[in-house]
Amino acid sequence: MLRYPLALIAVLSPSAAGADTSTSLSARYATYAAGLHMADIDTAVSTGPRTYEMSVTFRTTGLAGFFYSGSQTGIVRGSWQGGNAVPQQYIGEGTWRGGKRVADIEYDHGQPKVRQLVPPNETEREPVPENLRANTIDMMSAMMQLVHAASTTGRCEGNVRTYEGRRLVEIEARTIGTEVLPPSDRSSFAGKALRCDFSTRLLAGFSLGGDRAREARPMHGSAWLAPVVAGGAPMVVRVSFETHWVGDAITELTGVGAGADSTVAGGHQP
Repeated sequence: MLRYPLALIAVLSPSAAGADTSTSLSARYATYAAGLHMADIDTAVSTGPRTYEMSVTFRTTGLAGFFYSGSQTGIVRGSWQGGNAVPQQYIGEGTWRGGKRVADIEYDHGQPKVRQLVPPNETEREPVPENLRANTIDMMSAMMQLVHAASTTGRCEGNVRTYEGRRLVEIEARTIGTEVLPPSDRSSFAGKALRCDFSTRLLAGFSLGGDRAREARPMHGSAWLAPVVAGGAPMVVRVSFETHWVGDAITELTGVGAGADSTVAGGHQP
């Protein structure tokens, strides 16, 4: 239900790519839909001038957890080539509706090589042709790349294609401008933020027996980025996005910290 859109939102996280020294940050987010708390997200990023590493864990909660129990952790390691994120290995592990899910991908000169996929893809989706998988990256690296662009240029134009063993997805982003986010009891942030609108579109890897036209429909959203740590790079503080299942949803920043120790932030940012 929420797994795929939350995977996208989860990786819109703290980034200081391109900094002269290595930086480690963590953040927590909460996702709401139809007025209900649907999921929690924890992220941790270590990045520097040459390499990056990121982990993301999200889990359904409340009513969503009751009807669609699940959690997943993703880890990616890679390097920077200019402003491009070049993954070396991506691993995703989780449990959804009691079933184990694993994706383990290594990259050979930029080409994704699937080492393990549980359950096998042929039981769920159409295969993604090899020529379309070429020169794709994982979604976590893709979004780090887009956030890096916002950090270094103040804009978020970008177009990337992602593949994580099952689906080929195109992500496009564009700059809208600076907006002021009002205080909210759901968020630890209020103040000026850069708004970036984005869309995702499934290009290949459609569900077997699914509604192809529905799956192919582009999904839209907006992300707001702002520095929340003194001297830090912008990070995502709020995201609104469409879902196929529960309509519009929103993800709010609830805490930020150094390294892996994210704590609930106290007070709003000016």
